[in-house]
Amino acid sequence: MNRIKEVLEEKGIKQTWLADKLGKSYNMVNGYVQNRQQPRLEILFEIANILEIDVKELLKSNKEK
Repeated sequence: MNRIKEVLEEKGIKQTWLADKLGKSYNMVNGYVQNRQQPRLEILFEIANILEIDVKELLKSNKEK
């Protein structure tokens, strides 16, 4: 699972903007945002770079707290 949706909302960024910056289709980015599919690791790093955040901020922990 990823936190792309939450980070985009926190920053006030639209999925269409991210899709344009990534050079991906809106449908592909929407799949990432809705957690229907997970981006490859290199794409996840690219998203973090575009959003100017640490890649760890895009990941949800799988550990119970």
